[in-house]
Amino acid sequence: MAGKKTAEFSLNVGISSILFIFVILCLVSFAILSLSSAMSDWKLTSRVADNTTAYYTACNQAEEMLEGLDKTLSEVYESGISRTGYFERVGKKQTFNIPIGEYQSLNVEVKITYPESAGEKFYEVTSWNVEASAEMEFDETLPVWK
Repeated sequence: MAGKKTAEFSLNVGISSILFIFVILCLVSFAILSLSSAMSDWKLTSRVADNTTAYYTACNQAEEMLEGLDKTLSEVYESGISRTGYFERVGKKQTFNIPIGEYQSLNVEVKITYPESAGEKFYEVTSWNVEASAEMEFDETLPVWK
């Protein structure tokens, strides 16, 4: 009896191989999900950066327009014109509309004032806001394979 070998049924190598394949599949799945999430975040970050740049470019343009308005109002004021003549010439209110992108614009409203003494402001900004300039169309479909 000592010389007889009994047949043993061993699954140790098979189970470890299946477990290894399962772990690799899980790691690959998580890697693909991470990559997909990172790509989505990158696209969103790029859009936000572009929109922020466009907004501040429009703000710079509005500031340049206000600088030009300030020079014009200063010249009119220094010409020695009366208060009523001043407002007849320059008006009481001005509005600037600067496009930010395809769907938005920066709207700046300015109330023009007549300075009573030297050093006072020629205008007062009453509104500085972003408004929708066109109707937005939202994509409500899901990117699912058919």
